[in-house]
Amino acid sequence: MNFNETKVVVRYAETDKMGVVYHSNYLIYFEIARTEFINQCGMSYRDMEDIGIMIPVLESNCKYMNGAKYNDELTIKAWIEELSAVRAKFNYSIIREKDQKEIARGNTLHTFVDNNFKIINLKKKYPEVMSKLEQLL
Repeated sequence: MNFNETKVVVRYAETDKMGVVYHSNYLIYFEIARTEFINQCGMSYRDMEDIGIMIPVLESNCKYMNGAKYNDELTIKAWIEELSAVRAKFNYSIIREKDQKEIARGNTLHTFVDNNFKIINLKKKYPEVMSKLEQLL
């Protein structure tokens, strides 16, 4: 399994009144890690958008096991679980550095669409992009 590790430090603005990271911020952490992971294949989200490929989220899931707090250093692992010509499913695991506890885990399901939000078959329309993404498996 090929994966990427992205480091983030929890900012004060990402915490709630209880002093822990607000739940929706984990999805932002997932996006940061997914973006960095895709960069590994030599192509960015921006590159994909520039040629007419967008990757909207169809579903997202997150299980919270421990709370991260302000200034915690986190490592977000991202990898592709499933890849087809029309969809990609990414998995994530967030680890708190100081004690190596898993804070959260989850996944996001995406589809490939054109600028008119019509689903595209990446293998047929953009085989070079599909090939680059397959390198991440």
